[in-house]
Amino acid sequence: MEGHLEEGETLPIGTVLQERYQITEVVGIGGQSVVYQARDMKFPNVTKLCAVKEMINAAPDVRLRELAVRNFEREADVMAELNHPALPKIFDKFSEGSRSYLVMDFIHGKDDFTSGKNLEEILEEVPGFLPEDQVIQWAIEICNVLAYLHGMQPRPIVFRDVKPSNVMLGPQGRIVLIDFGIARVFQPDQKGTMIGTEGYSPPEQYRGIAEPRGDIYALGATLHHLLTKRDPRLEPPFSFEERPVRSINPNVSEGLEVIVMKALQYDMDKRFSSAEEMKLNLMALAESQTGEPYGAAKTIALPRSADGVLAIWQFACEDEIFSSPVVSNDVLYVGAYDHNLWALDAKSGDFIWKYATEGGISAKPCVHNDKVIVGSEDRVLYAVHADRGRIVWSCPTNGRIRSSARVEFDIVFFGSDDGYLYAVRAQSGRVVWRFQAMKEIRSSPAIDGEVVYIGSDDGHLYALNIQDGKMRWRFRIARGVMSSPLVFEGLVYVGGMDNSLYAIDARYGSAAWRYRTGGRILSSPAVSPELGVVYVGSVDGSVYAVDADSGRLVWKFATQDQVISSPAVFEGVIYIGSRDGHLYAVDAKSGDLRWKFKTEGRILSSSSPSVCDGMVYVGSTDHRVYALPI
Repeated sequence: MEGHLEEGETLPIGTVLQERYQITEVVGIGGQSVVYQARDMKFPNVTKLCAVKEMINAAPDVRLRELAVRNFEREADVMAELNHPALPKIFDKFSEGSRSYLVMDFIHGKDDFTSGKNLEEILEEVPGFLPEDQVIQWAIEICNVLAYLHGMQPRPIVFRDVKPSNVMLGPQGRIVLIDFGIARVFQPDQKGTMIGTEGYSPPEQYRGIAEPRGDIYALGATLHHLLTKRDPRLEPPFSFEERPVRSINPNVSEGLEVIVMKALQYDMDKRFSSAEEMKLNLMALAESQTGEPYGAAKTIALPRSADGVLAIWQFACEDEIFSSPVVSNDVLYVGAYDHNLWALDAKSGDFIWKYATEGGISAKPCVHNDKVIVGSEDRVLYAVHADRGRIVWSCPTNGRIRSSARVEFDIVFFGSDDGYLYAVRAQSGRVVWRFQAMKEIRSSPAIDGEVVYIGSDDGHLYALNIQDGKMRWRFRIARGVMSSPLVFEGLVYVGGMDNSLYAIDARYGSAAWRYRTGGRILSSPAVSPELGVVYVGSVDGSVYAVDADSGRLVWKFATQDQVISSPAVFEGVIYIGSRDGHLYAVDAKSGDLRWKFKTEGRILSSSSPSVCDGMVYVGSTDHRVYALPI
């Protein structure tokens, strides 16, 4: 259908490109490009949106058109390597006829009315002037991403079109630069061609000079527009000196006016030498106004639960969260049913990166050295670079992976719905050995010394040699085992679908004791070594504390629904979620409730809390990850 379009026509709604991207909306139209919202049909069970940018090849002859396509391919490859939270991620490219396409993240927010809008739209909607501190925050974030682009090797990347309509607010209100100027490769190579937008572009850009300080000028013009509401496109070119910021908006501080006007100097040698220098000046101004270091931790005003517990932050993913979060080096990793593995700043909840698989993720990520290892329901175990969010290796299986990986001796152990426990090398993903049970393995392995313990839906707990996967013993449980085993002082603790918590001799596989609850146990046990007590949840809606040696009940705590989440024990407190949507903090010794926090969804079996550095993290089916004070 695309080949029959006349120049200037947009794709009809419903058009499918590459048998994958279904056009659902026209988002924006520029001189040489159109941006569409599209649905990625590769994920039929969820509505996964993406942005498709269409570039029109306007070169006058065949050779120039071919050169433009080659340039497009090269620049698209460069952009695909970019990895910054303020830049949309590009994950596909293709050409059809005279049009070429980039497919990237669709920026939309779920936090408030401003998320998913660009700064020009926000400026038009807000009565009066924008708050200065908000404009400073945006300016610092833009400087951050410009410094990243300008520092690229072997040559800096110049954005060349910084303006309010190209700056969007994504999740958590963080800025994202959009409409990366790749369309310039399609413009005819004629003398005097100027890339950018009149009013925002620096004078040297009209002479065909594109260098980093041009982006600084455009940022200055953007800030002038945000602070004064005077659109530079409607003013004489390069006339900012005639309308200083404070002459239009006297509420702006002298310090901010000085910074903006320095960025807008006609002579680029008189501007800030770099985006980093401009950022440092903005940060110093912010610190002088607040009396606090810029970026100091602040409590974000998020909704309180009925019990008065205040979340430190929350982050909205694109679908339900069944996975448990894990924190490593101040980064939180969590999987979601939107098919993504997410990386967030553990202190602030800011987005860092996400990696898309082809299935929902309910397994808990495992961090090993520089890799995040996690299985997906697309039947593949992935190792993703912890810093860059790039795939390192993958290991396919023949079943969905809901078992969480464990690493020991540089070997990754995990189960699959194909009935196998796999042992693969952490460096390469190559299979070392695999052990076949009689049904699915959704339990996660426990490792103690030279033995790996794993449960199966076939109703057995297995003890295997870690070196070769040969079975040492197996223990029969009347029904399946989805609970993950715990090894403590010579005993293996595990829950069964027969309503029982078992303690099994780790060496010989004989039962030490059994404690029956009122429902199935999908929850994985946790232990307090100081108290000698094992904790586990039950489908009967209760959390149980059982003496680790004798199996005697110490206390029982009732929630309002099934408890299939697993407990986390930290400094005398048990943190555990329930299908009633609450995260509970319970005294480990007495079973008394300390506090509870209500999410807007359910906290399920594989979405169990994690505790790190003074915070407890948990995911919910309301699509959110929460960070709460311990």
